[in-house]
Amino acid sequence: MDKKKLSEADICLKFITPALVARGWDLHEQVFQEFTLKAGRMVVRGQRAARDKASIRRADYMLCHHADRPIAVIEAKDNHHSLNAGMAQAIEYAQLLDVPFAFSSNGDGFIFRDRTLADDVLEREITLDEFPSPSELWQRYCAWKGWSSEVRTVAESAWFPGKSARYYQITAVNRTVEAIATGRDRVLLVMATGTGKTFTAFQIIWRLWKSGARKRILYLADRNILIDQTMVNDFKPFKGAMAKLSPNQKGVERVDADTGKRFIEDLDLALNKTTKLVDKSYEIYLSLYQAVSGREDEANIYKQFSPDFFDLIVVDECHRGSAAEDSAWREILSYFKSAAQIGLTATPKETEEVSNSDYFGEPLYTYSLKQGIDDGYLAPYKVIRIDLDRDVLGWRPSAGMTDKHGNVVEDRIYNQSDMNRSLVLEARDQLVAEKITDYLKATDRYAKTIVFCEDIDHAGRMRQALSNANADICVDQPKYVVQITGDNREGKLELDNFIDPEKTFPVIATTSRLMSTGVDAQTCKLIVLDQTIKSMTTFKQIVGRGTRLREDLGKTWFTIMDFKRATEMFADKEFDGDPAQVYQPGPGEPVEPPEPPPPGGICEEPGHWSDEESPFEFTKGTGQGDGELPQTVKRFVIDGKRVPVSIAKERVQYLDAEGKLITESLRDYTRINVKKQYESLDAFLRVWSAAERKAVLIAELDDHGVFLDALADEVGKDFDPFDLVLHVAYDMPPLTRAERANQVRKRNVFTEYGPVARQVIAALIDKYADSGVQTIESMDVLRLPPIDHLGTPIELVRAFGGKPQFLQAVRSLEAELYRS
Repeated sequence: MDKKKLSEADICLKFITPALVARGWDLHEQVFQEFTLKAGRMVVRGQRAARDKASIRRADYMLCHHADRPIAVIEAKDNHHSLNAGMAQAIEYAQLLDVPFAFSSNGDGFIFRDRTLADDVLEREITLDEFPSPSELWQRYCAWKGWSSEVRTVAESAWFPGKSARYYQITAVNRTVEAIATGRDRVLLVMATGTGKTFTAFQIIWRLWKSGARKRILYLADRNILIDQTMVNDFKPFKGAMAKLSPNQKGVERVDADTGKRFIEDLDLALNKTTKLVDKSYEIYLSLYQAVSGREDEANIYKQFSPDFFDLIVVDECHRGSAAEDSAWREILSYFKSAAQIGLTATPKETEEVSNSDYFGEPLYTYSLKQGIDDGYLAPYKVIRIDLDRDVLGWRPSAGMTDKHGNVVEDRIYNQSDMNRSLVLEARDQLVAEKITDYLKATDRYAKTIVFCEDIDHAGRMRQALSNANADICVDQPKYVVQITGDNREGKLELDNFIDPEKTFPVIATTSRLMSTGVDAQTCKLIVLDQTIKSMTTFKQIVGRGTRLREDLGKTWFTIMDFKRATEMFADKEFDGDPAQVYQPGPGEPVEPPEPPPPGGICEEPGHWSDEESPFEFTKGTGQGDGELPQTVKRFVIDGKRVPVSIAKERVQYLDAEGKLITESLRDYTRINVKKQYESLDAFLRVWSAAERKAVLIAELDDHGVFLDALADEVGKDFDPFDLVLHVAYDMPPLTRAERANQVRKRNVFTEYGPVARQVIAALIDKYADSGVQTIESMDVLRLPPIDHLGTPIELVRAFGGKPQFLQAVRSLEAELYRS
């Protein structure tokens, strides 16, 4: 057999796989071929997104001791390559999977890289027959780790079967289980929103629980919805051993793991309604920290448990409470100090006063927003920046001016940090609502949208403004826009409907802080920032509301509309997920693109203030100097007719091919990128003319960062990509597709064809004028009306003498369309 004639797939089938089987590897349980590591980044171009195939990463072989316990990777090449040609890829994939063994093969043998240095050699060549068996590699692995037999038992524990884990989840789970098994009592995992923190936590708990390493577990969160979603979804296999601590007058609140419905259970309570005593027969408890802690000792339900009752505590969103030494969370964690404790967060908090790492230690594993977007597991996003004139330029009231309620407005300059805090401009609310509505009308009127407002009052006003702006829908569908805030019971009841992909309404949710974390809005396509955000933690959490990727539901990217310059944090070194596009419309432009705040906060839940926020009010003196107490005015409200508001300016930013944010105008950026590929107009024209299929060349331009869709939005949608490039890159006057089509019609150059063929060519010219050159280059064009009325595709091709002659006619037509 001549190996040189075999493909890579043949090399795998005929040589590598048989070598594995011969050494005892189970093809069903231990060998995984073409294992996807990175799904491929979603690249946004205008209103569409597609995966960048060049960024997809698959391991030819992932070898596991047992399922989800990878220990080695193999990278295969065909026999034209050397034996070690695949080693660079193998090393990269081994690092992603956190394994020490990597192999490269071309079918002749293997290069074996052993990071454990068990043989005092890092890399060596071995024959096909010398490939190590599963037990050999596992013995090397365990010796390298230095595990005792007890630790090894836990490390070998099985995952809960079913949902496939991604490489970073595999690494996070295995590292954490190993750390806890070896005696580490504090672990911090940092995983970006939308990357499966709860699934990861479930698998950690499952393996530790099933192996007997940890027998009683407490899972803490700070939002009811976090607990409920967890019980219904990822933690469902714990049904029967799991209870929720939620004290109330009737008993303990439960969530049925099958139906997802909440109910109050009167019997067999986790907290007996009469005695207020906890039922300690369960093994896994989930609770809000507010439900088990309080100011008085009798309210501290957790103290009914002995300090050594729990041997594992998992704290979700640990940045919110447990980071502070004097927080209620820390009291609980300190009480159960003998338990192993795992903190989960997308945004660890590190300040001079508060530190997650001081308590939990440095992160055991980190998977960032940028990694998630680059790997294709999180949705990329565009940004629309809208600066309003009163925010940017400021506003000062006239002397003695009173607001809508008769209060004399304090004489000073009000700017962006004052808006919707100490000053309400009703015209501003109306303009913000108008721009949100314009965007939805231009894209998708029913795209799930979250509007983040300064506080509950602002959220209420925005709900009204948006309802008015969308009156054509809201008149019959009042739940098209809802307010979901801590004090709004009706709105909070709509939260489940908002996050349910199968429910159309609500479409727009106005909120303040309630939805900034823990809300799994998988199909959210628009996030509006009209809230002063100076905390990187808060910013990342809010961005995370849109990062869920649901290709099956058409959610491949999302948009952030920023009215508060919050997205300036992109320039912060702590930010790790650049946007795909940043657009700042000016006055009269369409919404859809081609200083620290004063002390303040808002109540998320009645009676509970977040650790980052506190109540606020603004005080205005009487000005009489008579010793009277000052009059308290929370904010001044100015009627929209008295103080108009407008858009201030425009700026566009994009990501380059390396994912770096660039700041040139779109036209300048296009000119630079085109001239990198084609130094002169003549060079571009030669390549364009020689291209048998213009669609291929257009795709290549797109790959090199020439954003033709966005350029068409700015220059004009009636222009062909050819004219867009000529106009922007080489300062040539553009022709519309209709003008080019008319020129060809006037020349009447296709007289050599028969009547049917001429009719087809005339229809192709019309199709070009309507939708561009890519349409006429596809054979599917013969199935489109009105061409399909002329005959079947086979009949129409025969009218030209056959397929080669038809394709030649299309090329001749293109030559006429692009004639100088």
